[in-house]
Amino acid sequence: MTPLEASIEIKQLTDKINHYNLLYYQNSISEISDFEFDKLLERLIALETQFPQLKQEDSPTQRVGGTVSKNFETVVHKYPMLSLGNTYSEEELVDFDNRVRKAIGDDFEYVCELKFDGVAISLTYENGILKRAVTRGDGTKGDDVTANAKTIHAIPLKIKKGLNYPSFFEARGEVFMPTKSFLAINAEREENGEALLANPRNAASGTLKMQDSSSVAKRKLDCFLYGLMSDDLNAETHSEALGLLKQWGFNVSDTFSICKSIQDVMTFIHDWENKRFELPLDTDGIVIKVNSFEKQETLGFTAKSPRWAIAYKYKPQSVSTILASITYQVGRTGAITPVANLKPVLLAGTTVKRASLHNANEIERLDLRIGDTVFVEKGGEIIPQVLSVDLSKRNPSALKVTYITHCPDCHTLLVRKEDEANHYCPNHKGCPTQLKGKIEHFTSRKALNIDGIGAETIDAFFENGLVKNVADLYDLTYEQILAIDRFAEKSAQNCIDGLIKSKQTPFHQVLYGLGIRFVGVTVAEKLCTHFHTIDAIKNASFEELKEAPEIGEKIAQSILDFFADDDNCQLIERLKKAGLQFEAVIKEKNIESNVLEGLTFVVSGVFEHFERDEIKEKIISNGGKVLSSISAKLNYVLAGENMGPAKLEKATKLNIQIISEKELMEMLS
Repeated sequence: MTPLEASIEIKQLTDKINHYNLLYYQNSISEISDFEFDKLLERLIALETQFPQLKQEDSPTQRVGGTVSKNFETVVHKYPMLSLGNTYSEEELVDFDNRVRKAIGDDFEYVCELKFDGVAISLTYENGILKRAVTRGDGTKGDDVTANAKTIHAIPLKIKKGLNYPSFFEARGEVFMPTKSFLAINAEREENGEALLANPRNAASGTLKMQDSSSVAKRKLDCFLYGLMSDDLNAETHSEALGLLKQWGFNVSDTFSICKSIQDVMTFIHDWENKRFELPLDTDGIVIKVNSFEKQETLGFTAKSPRWAIAYKYKPQSVSTILASITYQVGRTGAITPVANLKPVLLAGTTVKRASLHNANEIERLDLRIGDTVFVEKGGEIIPQVLSVDLSKRNPSALKVTYITHCPDCHTLLVRKEDEANHYCPNHKGCPTQLKGKIEHFTSRKALNIDGIGAETIDAFFENGLVKNVADLYDLTYEQILAIDRFAEKSAQNCIDGLIKSKQTPFHQVLYGLGIRFVGVTVAEKLCTHFHTIDAIKNASFEELKEAPEIGEKIAQSILDFFADDDNCQLIERLKKAGLQFEAVIKEKNIESNVLEGLTFVVSGVFEHFERDEIKEKIISNGGKVLSSISAKLNYVLAGENMGPAKLEKATKLNIQIISEKELMEMLS
């Protein structure tokens, strides 16, 4: 294929995929199947890899991420991103309305919008193309997070021609994490023994600052736009500007309303006080703005905020109820989580019976007694938590809650590491709850996804002495399962069929299923792509593990600790004999040239234009070989930022040539 032919096809594919994305994410319309869409995207990625000079700025391949940023450039806002004054009082809203009327008279209207709880962002477009995405920062300058923002489907990379937009404009909005995504991430983090994210807003903020944009893409952030700024704007009111944003393909919430009076504003506030809990994201109030841009200009600004807008914040919904008891849950990793059992009470539209107490520090802070009247609130409007105690209703004879010292299941003495808030049961090889939890994790949907084997089935296997670990599952026979009470022929056969089918599960899911602490789905995928086999991961040093994408010191040490345990190594050998997949399927390599034929490379560090695995594939597709360790016969070390010091020292000692990413590209050209 010639560059001209590739250019034409890349343009056609880009337009098609952007069109389908717009229909799907703005209008919820699927014109083609997911399979057909993925094939179009795969073809575009292949062409852009072969002809990188032809990649367009609005290429939809940027949605999947891949850029690694070591820091974020600070950018000065052309139009300052001032914060809003806010109030919890309807009386203060009336005062605000009186001030506005005194300044501009009675001939005006307000626009009321829901205040979404996320991260403010400014999107700069030049000639219809997204050039820069910047966080609010301190209001005058923020961080350039363009690579990460491009992974958010609600943010157009390019505006369609013919829509009469200014040559330069800024669209402002709120990046947020949908409730569904937040709960899914926390469920996975809990599975991996990691600390839970506090709330969706913090999760969105942390995600937007991740170094690897491919990880950002997997978290499925969303964005609502609420502002438009330009020196050449064809709109006289804020509501007209919102209409233009929607017309140009931006995601604008339909929940806003034009209000003729402060009484209409109050009605809007009251209508949404409970309705907001039905939305798929967090909201914490209402933003009230004068609609006319001319009248906004007349009202002007204070040093910190506009005089033509104010935010009304709902008071956090909390209720009081009785603390009936505290139970202690044992997680798969041995982490102990205290849970408050409450007298059922209605809170934010749902009946709450239990609330998180987090850890021993929190129980000590609250100074809890059983029978206390406690105030409960939904943290981030999602997870109920105990806020405080109503001391006026405390029984003077009530005894202070003492945190347990032994595991509630196996009665082993609990331990607590200096740098962690949680207590742990160290009996990971004998605690029944931990053992069953590991098997449940192994059979779960994101791991081996074994049909017919759920929590109740695992309990039955465990209580009948048939399984103690995941390898025991593959020793089960149809007759053994059928002999257990309540198992019929069909359910027994379903278990056996599910186990047989699970032997074809890809390596990265098997690795995740092993339950190595801190190795979640994404980390497991990165490890498998980088090392290819379980033995390579097992034999990797601390420094070699850290060279894999997204593997920091904590994860690397956890992997080393896992494989240092002989029981874990024997478990893997049994699973190998059972026929499970412990090697990644290597895709057929795309041959670009033989310019590197006969040359060997070791790749180390972080690169500007490629992920490490991508640059390895580039070497191989041009005839070179990539080795994992340095020896005297090696030709080159390809060094990126933060290259491993051990590799650098060894390469220097052996006089092996060290080249940069730029020098490799020169060799290829």
